[in-house]
Amino acid sequence: MTHDQIPTSERPGSLHGLRVLELSTSVAGPMCGQVLGDLGAEVIKVERVGHGDDTRDWAPPSWNGVSTAFLGLNRNKQSLELDFKTPRGAELLEELIRGADVLVQNLRPQALAKAGFSWERMHELNPRLIYLEMTGFGPVGPRADEPAYDPLLQAFTGIVAMMPEGSDGSPSRVPLSILDKGTAMWAVIGVLEALRRRDQEGVGSHVNVSLLNTALEWVAGSLTNQAAGNKREKLGSGFPGVVPYGAFPTSDGHIFIAAGSQRMWLRLLDAIGHPELDEREGFGSNVGRSENRAEVIAALSEVTRTFERDEIAGILLAAGVPNAPVRAATELATDPQVVALGAVTPLPHPEVPEFAVVGLPMQVDGENLPLTSAPPLLGADTRDILASLGKSAEEIEALLDEGVVGATQAPAPAGQGG
Repeated sequence: MTHDQIPTSERPGSLHGLRVLELSTSVAGPMCGQVLGDLGAEVIKVERVGHGDDTRDWAPPSWNGVSTAFLGLNRNKQSLELDFKTPRGAELLEELIRGADVLVQNLRPQALAKAGFSWERMHELNPRLIYLEMTGFGPVGPRADEPAYDPLLQAFTGIVAMMPEGSDGSPSRVPLSILDKGTAMWAVIGVLEALRRRDQEGVGSHVNVSLLNTALEWVAGSLTNQAAGNKREKLGSGFPGVVPYGAFPTSDGHIFIAAGSQRMWLRLLDAIGHPELDEREGFGSNVGRSENRAEVIAALSEVTRTFERDEIAGILLAAGVPNAPVRAATELATDPQVVALGAVTPLPHPEVPEFAVVGLPMQVDGENLPLTSAPPLLGADTRDILASLGKSAEEIEALLDEGVVGATQAPAPAGQGG
């Protein structure tokens, strides 16, 4: 059987054979490590003794008592409890660094350097190591040493100001970790870039990514608009320069309609049975509709309210008008399109019956990338990892007794994803 004939699910990932040390917590660092694991790397998650990743305690919400925040960001990893601030723990981390290809960290700024693990020191220990450092505000500047979280940077970079106010008039944020997860994506791209450089030059690189830089990329269009002297309006679900483009009421919910061209506008009017709206003053062109946004939205809303959500969605779909029902996340798992993509994969977990995850959002040769193991229990792999470093059973027990490492729970069984 040739390589081209081997099913994707049976091929090792492109990063198979690489060892990643993940010294991270919360969202951005763990997501980066998870993606690298999905791509085939061996990922060792180094966690605080007795506590672990902060997200282990982010509950509720939980799934059978286990934090869903942790479950969503830590599959395809091993867990090592290690106190690298102790002399013996620092020695163990040095051993791990010497055998690693990538180190990912998003600890407090300078925390790793203050523990004796600056980039210069790690590069000395392992010249081929790729060091991926995540920060809130970037590696230099007056705020470089400040810790940061996703909503703080949403506020700092104007994203919160773009959002509609809450019911009490207070500012709102995007209720998803868009900066954390966006930064994780740039981090993976940075690691891949550094790996290619290492292929060419033989040495590792120090890669920096930050929530601030990610936010600046997301708001780049708004910065351009401001530079051109344009004022940004708060449009809710709408979009500047295109009308109709947003959520419209129905008798039992809302439908998002995106009529992004004059052709789509006319199709929309025909589909809902009101072609005469195109003849209203200011309605006949996109420029006119943008200038008369409120009037257009009000006129369309009067019509869409007479339909049920799924009814009008079907009518518009048949007419070729882009649309989507505004749904709750709970409706997604059983959606026929989501099921057809095989996006939700079951993984055996010792504490969560029927555990399943949303896999990496890509397919290769028509197949999803394989998932091998559920998020690990805290310290599940400590003994195995230390044994791989050549430590005897007696040495491992001594390290456990001293509190240098932890193995607070039994190893989680690995299972092949479906």
